[in-house]
Amino acid sequence: MERVEGIGGFFFAARDAELLGRWYAEHLGVGEPPATYEEEEKVWRQQAGPTVFAPFGAAHADSPHLGPIGWGINFRVRDLDAMVDQLRARGITVEVDPEDYPNGRFAQLADPEGNAVQLWEPR
Repeated sequence: MERVEGIGGFFFAARDAELLGRWYAEHLGVGEPPATYEEEEKVWRQQAGPTVFAPFGAAHADSPHLGPIGWGINFRVRDLDAMVDQLRARGITVEVDPEDYPNGRFAQLADPEGNAVQLWEPR
């Protein structure tokens, strides 16, 4: 059976796409898309690692993992504490989950448009 090999893009509506693109680049290191096909080397490349693809049912509609329009993104990070410190130093509110889970540690924040962003430091 053929399978997809990964996520090739994540596209979503934004009230101010340019501002939001800069926010993700500046605070999380997710580079903005290149202006032309000739600039492919500028595309953000994620590190290999686990990716969970999980639709949430109606029972989870008010989950903190989902933003106001029903989606949320989880980014793997190497050092959760360092990332949290960096974001907080820039005035971004980040809530670190106090529980240490079998699969790692987590923190939650929202982007400037209120979309749910979760950070995950795998074990």
